[in-house]
Amino acid sequence: MTAALEVQSFNRSFGALQVTCDVSLTLERGARRALIGPNGAGKTTLVNLITGALKPSSGRVLLNGEDITTTSQADRARRGLARTFQINQLFRGLSVLDNLCLTIGERDGNCNNLWRTAGSNPAVIDEALDHLDSLRLVDDALKLVRELPYGRQRLVEIAIALAQKPRVLLLDEPAAGVPSSESHLILDVVASLDPGIAILIIEHDMDVVFRFAKQITVMVQGSVLVEGTPGEIMNNEQVRAVYLGQESQRHA
Repeated sequence: MTAALEVQSFNRSFGALQVTCDVSLTLERGARRALIGPNGAGKTTLVNLITGALKPSSGRVLLNGEDITTTSQADRARRGLARTFQINQLFRGLSVLDNLCLTIGERDGNCNNLWRTAGSNPAVIDEALDHLDSLRLVDDALKLVRELPYGRQRLVEIAIALAQKPRVLLLDEPAAGVPSSESHLILDVVASLDPGIAILIIEHDMDVVFRFAKQITVMVQGSVLVEGTPGEIMNNEQVRAVYLGQESQRHA
C-alpha cells in the first residue's frame, strides 16, 4: 500500500550551516507517529520542509505516492496535507465559527467571496458546527477567539486543520502553552480523530508522546538518531543520554 507521506533524503542548508541532514521518514495511512528531540534538533524545520514553507536543498516528499516537492503550500493543503503551528495562526478578532467558515470557503475555492459564503450558506455553517462539535467547541462557536483560554484556542486550530479534510495532519506542539491540567483534553481529542488520517505530532511532553504514539522518531542535530516503538525508545541508551535524561531533569 502506498504510504500517506514519504520524505526521501531531505537536506537543507543555510549557507554553510546544514540544518537537515539526509532525513527520511514514512507515515503509513492511519499512522500515529511522534517526532521528538532536543531544542534545535530540526523538528519544526522538517515540518516546514514537508509543508513547503521551506524548500529542501535536496530530497523529495511524496503525498499518497505523488511527488509534491515543488508544489506550493496552498496546493499541498488542497491535496490533503494540513498542519498546526507552535504559536497558533488564528484570526483572534473573529468568532470561532467565522474562523471555521473561512477555512471551509477557502478549501472549496470560494476565496473571493468568503464572507458571503460564511454568512449565507447553511451547508458551510453546518459543516463548521460539525467540526466544532467533534472537538467539544460548539458552546464557543460565537465567541471571539481572543476570549478563549489558550487550551481551547489550540483546539480551534485543530478544528481548522481538520476542516481542510486532510489525509496527513502535522501537529507542531499542540499542547505548547497549555496548562498541564488541560493538556489531556488535547490528547483525548487527537486520539479520537479519524483513524484513517496519518498524524505526525511534535511534542516535548513525554507523557503525551508515550500515550499517543505507536511509533517515535528521534531527531538530534538535524538528523534522525533512531526510530522505534515507545518501549524501544524509552529503553534506548542513546535516546536516554541525549534527550530523555534532559527532559527528566527539566521536569524535576
